[in-house]
Amino acid sequence: MNNSHEFGLEAYKNKALSFEERAKDLVSRMTLEEKVMQMLHSAPAIPRLGVPSYNWWSEALHGVARAGTATVFPQAIGLAATFDTDLIYKVADVISTEVRAKFHEYQRQGDHGIYKGLTCWSPNINIFRDPRWGRGHETYGEDPYLTSRMGVAFVKGMQGDGKYLKTAACAKHFAVHSGPENERHEFNAVVSKKDLWETYLPAFEALVKEAGVEIVMGAYNRTNGEPCCGSKTLLKEILRERWGFKGHVTSDCWAIKDFHENHKVTKTAPESVALAVNNGCDLNCGNMYVNLLIAHKEGLVTEEAIDECVTRLMTTRMRLGMFDDEKDVPYASIPYEVNDCEEHKKFNLEVAKKTMVLLKNDNILPLDKKKIKSIAVIGPNADSRDALIGNYYGIASEYVTVLDGIREAVSEDTRIYYAYGCHLYKTKNGLAEPREGFAEAVSAAERADVVVMCLGLDANLEGEEGDVSNEFASGDKLSLNLPVLQQELLEEVYKTGKPIILVLLSGSALAVTWADEHVSAIIQAWYPGAQGGRAVASLLFGDYSPAGRLPVTFYKTTEELPDIRDYSMANRTYRYMKNEALYPFGYGLSYTKFEYSDLSVSNSKVNIGDKVSCSVKVKNVGQYKSDEVVQLYVKCGDGINNPRWQLSGFKRIELEPGEEKEVAFDILPKQMAVIDDEGRCILNAGNIDIFVGGSQPDDRSQKLTGTKVQKTTVELIGKAIELD
Repeated sequence: MNNSHEFGLEAYKNKALSFEERAKDLVSRMTLEEKVMQMLHSAPAIPRLGVPSYNWWSEALHGVARAGTATVFPQAIGLAATFDTDLIYKVADVISTEVRAKFHEYQRQGDHGIYKGLTCWSPNINIFRDPRWGRGHETYGEDPYLTSRMGVAFVKGMQGDGKYLKTAACAKHFAVHSGPENERHEFNAVVSKKDLWETYLPAFEALVKEAGVEIVMGAYNRTNGEPCCGSKTLLKEILRERWGFKGHVTSDCWAIKDFHENHKVTKTAPESVALAVNNGCDLNCGNMYVNLLIAHKEGLVTEEAIDECVTRLMTTRMRLGMFDDEKDVPYASIPYEVNDCEEHKKFNLEVAKKTMVLLKNDNILPLDKKKIKSIAVIGPNADSRDALIGNYYGIASEYVTVLDGIREAVSEDTRIYYAYGCHLYKTKNGLAEPREGFAEAVSAAERADVVVMCLGLDANLEGEEGDVSNEFASGDKLSLNLPVLQQELLEEVYKTGKPIILVLLSGSALAVTWADEHVSAIIQAWYPGAQGGRAVASLLFGDYSPAGRLPVTFYKTTEELPDIRDYSMANRTYRYMKNEALYPFGYGLSYTKFEYSDLSVSNSKVNIGDKVSCSVKVKNVGQYKSDEVVQLYVKCGDGINNPRWQLSGFKRIELEPGEEKEVAFDILPKQMAVIDDEGRCILNAGNIDIFVGGSQPDDRSQKLTGTKVQKTTVELIGKAIELD
């Protein structure tokens, strides 16, 4: 044990020292056993040193989760559909405000329990590479660039920019983690160097280097043979040495025991904890690290290695102000009353509106309230709270389902016929016959001017291994189709001849090819949060024009997908897929039309290593005020292993009818480079194609939107260089 106490008596309380110096001094005063116990997620108090107990495990994916009443925002995948980094920053700022309000109130009540701390294990920045993966709705979608921009904004909103951290955010799950859920404790994700550096690591790098994320969580699986929570390659060589990460690393929960029980890379618990600590995993979510005392005794880990881990942990607590007077920590004055307040509810509604994606509209939307005398609202998700909240959620003080939202939006003279129709996934309810709700649904549709069908999924059908207990268990979806009875219900209601507006509530892509051919309109509403029903109703009746865009590809069939266990990006996502999409990444309709013109670049010939500046004019040529998501894609070279094109910029703007704005982008050298088979980032001479518009430059997107994408080409001149 280090007894030097180099800064003097109780130096860890001296605010003139740096947080790191104070943490180092505090750790030097702990016994080995005390240090080891601080490395568990449920860390006990050390009364003699004035260290209060602390539980490191808190969740804040789309609101304060599992800690009582809080604002429940749309699920992360819906937030990604906004393509709005300023909005995501504001969402995270509200979340961190509520985290602080609740934490300090709990502390005053003497409650130091789980989920009530300031270390928030969010965001999930894994790449949603396979639409069957159950946890994909926790992510920001399939694109590394969109994921990195959303993730950076979220972390900055969570952590603030003052002397103290507002909260500590966490980039998870590091790395190469996106299913299969039922094998995650033993699965080895085999990935090429190209895919690793091109797809799976960029968002993590951005959060470390740009956002200064305080925490990184390792994944359950192995990556190329190494368990992620004890990976020398990931945790030491890449995270600490190459990227210069200064925060702390936590394991996923009970992941360390997988080393010997499932991955079989170690034989004993002491060997497992030594592997994790020696490679830089500072905190154990679980209780395996009690074995560090044995590992130390057996010479498997040094006390110096343990000191490094605990010092990093104490530095985080110092940065959060946990060892300073509340009057010195500005966030401690946030009153409890701001939690789930009216202002946050109103903001939540505006956020939910921006997540909505209009996939199809045969001129039926928006509905005219004055002309509609009766509406049939049908389906298992029409009045479902579960379909609002996704997973990792808090408890809202008010929930507005789609049925609630429609009922609230129309006049008393408008008749609403509600029919449950069928269970979300079961073929029958109890003793009832199969399809027992179909007759009522058909009767309701027959009496209505228009039908709003609310179908899809909820987090009982797609989620985390262990979170679900039905026949879809393990979390991953078996296919991209609607559950069988829902599809049959949709087809039965269609036979009435009444116009159908399909509202899909899900956290992932569904292969709704039949619906695309037959129904009048389709809305992708995701899991839209506690105010989601109002957002859907406002869209239906034209209170705003939808402007959400898909952060994932909607495929036509399950069969075209590679095996979920295959981590190669070949034939995955918009960047590498071969078939035409049903609804492409970046796609979404509006109630108005936009016209793009005058795409220009700073120079048609650019020296290698210089950035390219470009601008385009966007005009609202329709009748509705609306947002537009301006998207920039770059195509680098014609190599067979290179992406077709990649999202390299986006801006969400608001335009009045007839209004025109000029939108500018800077394309950085790294965005014009390619990742080679060795994982190197190479900037080559040659032509770079630049596309700017309201969608991808693919034929399907341009056909669906009716808007052409602008294109120009820049020539890079000079000798090829390797970028860091």
